[in-house]
Amino acid sequence: MTAATEAPVKRPSITRRLASMLYESLLLFGVLVALLVVPHFLLGTLTHRLATPVVVQAHTFIVLLAYCLWFWSNGRQTLAMKTWRMRLLTRDGQPVRPAQALLRYLLCWPSIILGGVGILWAVVDRERLFLHDRLAGTQLVLSGDLAKKP
Repeated sequence: MTAATEAPVKRPSITRRLASMLYESLLLFGVLVALLVVPHFLLGTLTHRLATPVVVQAHTFIVLLAYCLWFWSNGRQTLAMKTWRMRLLTRDGQPVRPAQALLRYLLCWPSIILGGVGILWAVVDRERLFLHDRLAGTQLVLSGDLAKKP
C-alpha cells in the first residue's frame, strides 16, 4: 500500500499526549536518578567536590538525548508511548530516522523553556500537531487497537 492509498492516521488527542508527557516525566525521573544523581553523588563522595551546575545540566541534556534518540528512532516506543498506545512516525507514516529524532528533541526544548508555547500550538494547528512535530516532520499516532477503531 502506498502512502496515497492508506487510510488517514488517527492522532491521539491533545489531552492524551499531555497525559503521556506527564507519565514520561515520572519515568524519566527514575532514569535521571539512576544515570545522573547516583554517579554525581559517588564522584562527589570520592573527590569531595560537587559537579558544577553546567556539568549537571549538560549531563542531563545528554542522558535525555540518548533516551529520546533510542526510543524515538526506528519504530521503537518509550514505556509511556506503549502505555498510552502511541507511536512516533514521520509525516508520511514511516519510522523516524535518528537525525529526525535528534531534530525533534532539539526543537522541543524551546517549547518547554518558553512555557509550553509549542504544545499550545496544537490548539490552533489544523492537524493538532505540536510545533516541534510540525517543524521536525514527525507525528504521534495511535497504535494497536486504538488505531483500528472507527
